[in-house]
Amino acid sequence: MTTGPTIFDRTLLPVRRQRALALGPATFLIERVAEEMAERLSVVLRTFERAADLDTPTDALRDVLTLAGKVGALERASIVSDDGLEVMVGAQRSPFSEASLDLVVSALALQFVNDLPGALIQVRRALKADGLLLAAMIGGDSLTELREAFAQAESEIEGGLSPRVAPFADVRDLGSLLQRAGFALPVVDSDRIVVRYASPIALMRDLRAMAATNMLVERRRTPLKRATLQRMLEIYAQRFADADGRVRATFEIVWLTGWAPHESQQKPLKPGSATRRLADALGTKEISTGEKPGES
Repeated sequence: MTTGPTIFDRTLLPVRRQRALALGPATFLIERVAEEMAERLSVVLRTFERAADLDTPTDALRDVLTLAGKVGALERASIVSDDGLEVMVGAQRSPFSEASLDLVVSALALQFVNDLPGALIQVRRALKADGLLLAAMIGGDSLTELREAFAQAESEIEGGLSPRVAPFADVRDLGSLLQRAGFALPVVDSDRIVVRYASPIALMRDLRAMAATNMLVERRRTPLKRATLQRMLEIYAQRFADADGRVRATFEIVWLTGWAPHESQQKPLKPGSATRRLADALGTKEISTGEKPGES
């Protein structure tokens, strides 16, 4: 079995999370996601006896789901490296048995997985028939302001670019990944949250307190030049500041929903199985391919 490219240095993830705790974590984004996830689960008319929380960095999701009473046992799960492969394991560091879970949830964690298709396949295998995956991850339109400001500053000052902001997944690709992983009834949608900061430096402090700073394998290992940082701050303020001087930062939250296949689920109709013409349903005249509108 071969692995895909290694984009993230995941050995840094626990280090960054510990640093965020020491700094005093910035939790507003994950708390908002946790509340939204509880609302989305509230419309599912069933409870989930055995659920797993996949790599959510805080207890926010566990707290709201326990309070909502939608899950029985909520186990911790994580993605770990095993001989170069990323494996989903439980609290005892052993993989979940096939068809052993009713629900898998994840909040703001899957964007740092190197092999996202492989992780989704493992989730689907661990779910019982008609089990549910509900996950939220950072999407590709996040931090576009910071990305643009850094790119121009480095181009001007250093004559080239280095990876500063992670290449998060595009929402248009994630639906296909769910289908490839074998999920039924896949749905992908996104929210954009615009947060205003006193300065780009305040945004960067928040990213550090979210454990969301640069973990790219190809990141530049030398310290950021003072001139580059100063130019980035100038560009950011020029392009993305409001009238009151505060700057904007965009976070895209992408929601993934998919069900493990089950015979009770709704199936698409076979081609040619319709019993009523579309034109009749819409109350319009059907025009053949060789006839132009307006001709009698």
